[in-house]
Amino acid sequence: MQLTVTVTERTPGVFMFRPIGSIDTNTYSILEEKVDFILKGITKTMIFDMEGVNYISSAGIRVIIKVQKSMKQRDGQFLMTNLQPQVKKVFEIINALPTMHVFSSIQELDRYLDLMQKKVTGEVD
Repeated sequence: MQLTVTVTERTPGVFMFRPIGSIDTNTYSILEEKVDFILKGITKTMIFDMEGVNYISSAGIRVIIKVQKSMKQRDGQFLMTNLQPQVKKVFEIINALPTMHVFSSIQELDRYLDLMQKKVTGEVD
């Protein structure tokens, strides 16, 4: 299956990636090119909305881990949302989920981001 990836900047430095299709040995480079392009600039947060991803191979996992490491080095955040059960299972198998922020929906993610911003501005203790 082919892969398409849409990237939007939600706020300055906060990027939402929406891959649709399979992230495998034939398609991972499509995602990796978009990731590499965004990482060249000022990036505080990368969010992957995985709702449209129906399959991920080790090549796809490598891209995800690369993003996670890059964001950690920048003191940024890497977040994922809407993991399909079969994709979530892959992350569980490789024991990657405990080190990642994973949300069940965009709404849950937005509540988390709102809370984090309020903590920074002092609106919440």
